[in-house]
Amino acid sequence: MKGGSNMKRTFRILSVISIIVVASACDKFLDTMPDNRAEINSQSMIQALLTSAYPSTDYMLLTEFMSDNVDDYGSNNPYTDRFIDQVYAWKDITESDNEDSERLWENSYIAISSANQALLAIEELGGVEATGMYPEMAEALLCRAYNHFILVNVFCMQYNSKTSTSDLGIPYITEPETTLDPKYDRGTVAQTYEMIEKDIKAALPYISDTYYTVPKYHFNAKAAYAFAARFYLYYEKFAKSIEYADKVLGSQPATMLRDWAAQAEMTQQYDAIVEHFISSSLNTNLLLMTAYSKMGLAFGPYSVYSKYAHGEYLANYETGIAITPLWRGSNDTYYSPMKIYAATNLDKTIFWKLPYLFEYADPVAQIGYYRTVYPAFTGDEVLLERAEAKILEGQYQSAITDMNTWIKNIAQDPRTLEDNVTEDYRELTQERIQTYFDGIKYSRWDSSTVKKHLNPYFEIGQEGGEKETLLQCVLALKRVDHLAQGLRWFDVKRYGIEIERRVIGASGKPRYSTDILLKDDPRRAVQIPLKVRAAGLEPNPRNDK
Repeated sequence: MKGGSNMKRTFRILSVISIIVVASACDKFLDTMPDNRAEINSQSMIQALLTSAYPSTDYMLLTEFMSDNVDDYGSNNPYTDRFIDQVYAWKDITESDNEDSERLWENSYIAISSANQALLAIEELGGVEATGMYPEMAEALLCRAYNHFILVNVFCMQYNSKTSTSDLGIPYITEPETTLDPKYDRGTVAQTYEMIEKDIKAALPYISDTYYTVPKYHFNAKAAYAFAARFYLYYEKFAKSIEYADKVLGSQPATMLRDWAAQAEMTQQYDAIVEHFISSSLNTNLLLMTAYSKMGLAFGPYSVYSKYAHGEYLANYETGIAITPLWRGSNDTYYSPMKIYAATNLDKTIFWKLPYLFEYADPVAQIGYYRTVYPAFTGDEVLLERAEAKILEGQYQSAITDMNTWIKNIAQDPRTLEDNVTEDYRELTQERIQTYFDGIKYSRWDSSTVKKHLNPYFEIGQEGGEKETLLQCVLALKRVDHLAQGLRWFDVKRYGIEIERRVIGASGKPRYSTDILLKDDPRRAVQIPLKVRAAGLEPNPRNDK
């Protein structure tokens, strides 16, 4: 595209200025105002610009390694570095990495800058009424909302109706920056959510799939509704979450789920399975994104970062295999069972999901960047989010129907001919769910179960009551569905789930605990980057130790 390289450089400069990320490092190009911007003067240029309104750095590695989906496999495992050590220990990140908090912050705001520039260009061409660029406007607004949504959920405390009017939010940027030294304040989490909702509501009536060459890499209609469903679930507006989930799932939600049975018929090789997992042809993959990421290595058959891993203990006692007795199953009843990758000092029991890709910056020197492709929203996620919202709205039987739909899609019927029964064990009832969860204790660091103490700000009834028990069930299913995709961390935050770090011994069982993340621990909000703090933005609070 003519002027493309200058435009890309200009947008990067503008976005870096606007987010105060490189206050000292930018002196070399901040001596003059960036007035030589490439002119965005056509619909096709605006559409091309919007491809850069999606983040190039994902949150998944940060949030997955901060969650309870990984254990410490001890000093005998050398496969770590200081960056991932800090992430796992919920420390303020000072080490540099392509997936560190600074890059997530910076690249998210760069994407926001592109969205804002597209909106400005539409206005300069006469506005949406004159140009008819309603779909482009809608995509820009959704990209702006989505990037801010990820930022507020990573760098702030979780939204809740009790404290979010005072909890620190993030700067919500709605215009391209034109000054050299802009000043921002963080506002509150509640204010950030209000701005996200405003953008979503303005965008949804105009979202369209018509101009996309590859709709699955843009905010197509179903992806937009999926975003709204997740947003309103986190916003504690559960009826609205159900409303938008219904738009995604339609009258036959099973058709919007991952085809685990088809995956089971494939060659069971890592490359084949992960390529299928991210296929744009699958109904479940609503929005695909690309990112600089080592997730395909960390949660694939490789040693990378395996000091902190989802191993056999977690699988057997807390996650994928642990939940199967609910339908009298086992790992083998999954259409595509969890994969075991074990060797000296290695212990991974995982579902293969995300590919490991490598982008060569210099093919001769064999250097470059780790990349992956990931589904930012899926039909499976939406179905389980709808089940959760229905429970919170008191629609228990309908929620159980959704959970049964999900279970029957991922797991085979565990009956055998010798059983001589007609009951499908995957057809859960409220009574069966209650009996199952009544029969297990709440999880401890040294005695794990799928049942965790829940401490949300919203009302879920007493422990062991019908609402809390059904929430235990759907959160356990969500944890399995979201493995290796970073979303578990947001449920940990929303439900005040406490995590006690532990070291797994040579026996494969926990040896001792090392730290605990309490329900209101300020470390649940990732510290904003050092350069941003140095430029004057208020840091997240930390407990003095």
